[in-house]
Amino acid sequence: MELFFKLEAGYLGIAVFALLVTLFVTTRPFVAKGLYKKGLFFVGSASLSFIGVHFFVTSDRMVGVEDAFENGEKVVCESRMLRKVAQSVTIEKSNEWTLENHMFSSPNYSRAFFTARCIEYVPVTLTK
Repeated sequence: MELFFKLEAGYLGIAVFALLVTLFVTTRPFVAKGLYKKGLFFVGSASLSFIGVHFFVTSDRMVGVEDAFENGEKVVCESRMLRKVAQSVTIEKSNEWTLENHMFSSPNYSRAFFTARCIEYVPVTLTK
């Protein structure tokens, strides 16, 4: 459950805001009576569906990234440290990286990376 809140906290906040806006708009005098129930149901169910799908897709990708790392494959993580140069970092077990509690860390790098912000490395080959 902790992982769910780490991954979806921002989206849960957006969903609560959308529900509050829906409640405010649907309770105005110019809106038909009882429409707030339909509005809250629609916005709430859509928000929960999108958040649920996002969580399952992200947690599935995290499992794939962690498995790839444990098997000695490369992983690419987003680096928000420098936006202009080196926007990604390649992580390998052979380069002193470790994985603990969904976080990649290395004594040679100043910050850790959350596995939700990483992808498996897939080399690109150009053929004609």
